[in-house]
Amino acid sequence: MEYETLSCERTEDGLMVVTLNRPELRNAVNTQMGKDLRSVFLPLRFTPGDLRCIVVTGAGDKAFSSGGDLKERRGMTEEAWRLQHAIFEEAFYAIMDCAVPVIAAVNGVAYAGGCELALACDFIYAARNARFALTEASLGIIPGAGGTQNLPRAVGERRAKELIMSATPFSAEQAYEWGMVNALCEPDALMPTVLTVARRICGNAPISVAQAKKAIHYGLQTDLKTGLMLEVQAYEKVIPSEDRKEGIAAFNEKRPPRFTGR
Repeated sequence: MEYETLSCERTEDGLMVVTLNRPELRNAVNTQMGKDLRSVFLPLRFTPGDLRCIVVTGAGDKAFSSGGDLKERRGMTEEAWRLQHAIFEEAFYAIMDCAVPVIAAVNGVAYAGGCELALACDFIYAARNARFALTEASLGIIPGAGGTQNLPRAVGERRAKELIMSATPFSAEQAYEWGMVNALCEPDALMPTVLTVARRICGNAPISVAQAKKAIHYGLQTDLKTGLMLEVQAYEKVIPSEDRKEGIAAFNEKRPPRFTGR
């Protein structure tokens, strides 16, 4: 499908690159982009098909996303604001609920909703010149697309409180040191590096990857004993799979496995 604010490219090995495509406005998230993101990700919770990994990045070299499109929001009624925000909630929650891994490749500024979008992904790679901020408190609002929950889970409660309440920008280096960003790359090496990681994920057993993601994500929301129970339930899903048999056979036969997702 084609989208007004996104560029989506699929490859034969199950990889999709989703590019926020409003470079003239630093990829600001307007209502249409919220609808487009929702359209891409909402079906992927239960029906990912042959997708195995998704990379989200921004068009151009200046911004991943500068956040919500404040020009569009100028003069919005309270009801229109609520309706627009509901679209953003549905879109960002759909990214968090996606059955396959989603990697953010942050190639520039990731402010406010742009930072929340990156945090909604499973993990983040960033260009060394990238900048992050949750600036909402300086605009009379608060992060409302997962930021108050995902940031403290990434950097800890006390640092998240400081960053959100002060609306202070921070560097990619700081984000890496705090554990929010997995790796730093030179700007021209960002996408090649991320695509290498994504293709490695695509090469693994899809059921295994999906079940591991589920066990980690939901296990962290609960106590250890419940998390271990969720892990065993996820493990049980892979035992009857053809990919489990293929993986063991390939190892013993000293050849690359040919996983089919069955």
